[in-house]
Amino acid sequence: MHSRGQTTTFQTRLEISEHAEARVEQHTHRNGRGVLNLDRTQVATTLHSPGTSWLNISSGPSGHWSTEYLSQGIKGNHPSLAQAPSRLGTSHPFSGTQDGCLLVRPAAPESSRHSQAPQTHGLDAPLSTASRPTPTTAPNTPNTPHQEWQMDAQGIMQVEGVGKVSLITIVDVTSRLKAESYPGLETTNPALCDYQLALRRAFLTYGLPGILTLDHGTVFYDNTTPSPFPTRLHLWLLALGVQVRFTRKRCPTDHAIIERTHQTMTAQALLGQTYSSPAALWAGLDERRQVLNHHLPSRALAHQAPLEAYPHAIHSGRSYRPEWEEELLSLEQVCSYLAQGRWFRSIRTNGFFDLGGYRYYLGKHFAHRSVAIGFDPDAMVLICQPEGCEDTLQMPIQGITKAELMGELALLQALPVYQLALPFSLAAWRQLEYAHDLRGTTW
Repeated sequence: MHSRGQTTTFQTRLEISEHAEARVEQHTHRNGRGVLNLDRTQVATTLHSPGTSWLNISSGPSGHWSTEYLSQGIKGNHPSLAQAPSRLGTSHPFSGTQDGCLLVRPAAPESSRHSQAPQTHGLDAPLSTASRPTPTTAPNTPNTPHQEWQMDAQGIMQVEGVGKVSLITIVDVTSRLKAESYPGLETTNPALCDYQLALRRAFLTYGLPGILTLDHGTVFYDNTTPSPFPTRLHLWLLALGVQVRFTRKRCPTDHAIIERTHQTMTAQALLGQTYSSPAALWAGLDERRQVLNHHLPSRALAHQAPLEAYPHAIHSGRSYRPEWEEELLSLEQVCSYLAQGRWFRSIRTNGFFDLGGYRYYLGKHFAHRSVAIGFDPDAMVLICQPEGCEDTLQMPIQGITKAELMGELALLQALPVYQLALPFSLAAWRQLEYAHDLRGTTW
């Protein structure tokens, strides 16, 4: 155990961060203010707090550690924090912002931990930090249509005439409107391109929502590190002006509506049905959604159909078309979001580290060290500070372009007129659907 006030190494910071995360998952109980109380740590988080900043660590008189998110700058009563503002001033590449600064301070005595729990504040969707930034409080219940959608993929099932299907479902929380049912074929884990096509079809019909709620699936969230970087789907949604919110882990009630919708669509459109082709399956799903949305009464809506109870749910008012997407995307929103984040990575033997699905080379002389990473939105570069190095290194960030975020759609819009390959592959099938959605497309 480090003595009081002793400087810690990068590796120690990572170990403490990971230890705190493990304690959160294994030994937490919740009080009425959304604070997670641990045996030897306190972690106060909010559902919508922005990404935290520099990680500062000190040990208390009893040798205990605690972490907390503070919503208003650097605070703390430990003597070792007296110079914290000067250590983390604006000249430091990883200096904290006034909102959402992550600070590690000595745990309060057992008798006063509950009374001294910090207040939390609802801000924007969480960013990646040194410790896993999953939402820890239940979201506010939306009260208007298209304020919040839920999206999830159902487990794979066998459909006669088509084969294995994993159904991607999108539903509006308030009106219970079924916005999309997309059949992912021959996969247990639909890919990014599948989710993007499902969302584009929903956007095209009903407009853009305010918030999309997701679980911790691999396409949605980086589960491989305690310091997760936003996925491409997450950044694409942010660029479209759609906020992203994650459910709490091991709390299925956060997605109760989408789970019920899975059951409904399975019983109504899949069980006991036979389809001659994937196109026929998709047409059947669309037809069934029309019936459910316009005519079938729901107990949750006082025995009315979604569009009978909420006629204005026919559109969100935020129009979308695939041919407009490049213009709709705002990289400034993405950069502003990433500028709040800080991430830690380990440098491999070959001198590379991974971030956001891309590889960056720092040099073999940094092998087996940790590196702290920030983002400069003006220069569009990552600010990297390897362990044991006072200087920072700048590296152009990868993947933050409209073409990268758009994926398949960007490629299709850039291509001249061409004949789809026969027989159709799953990729060609998605392209054909985009062709139907794009105006003025000749095939």
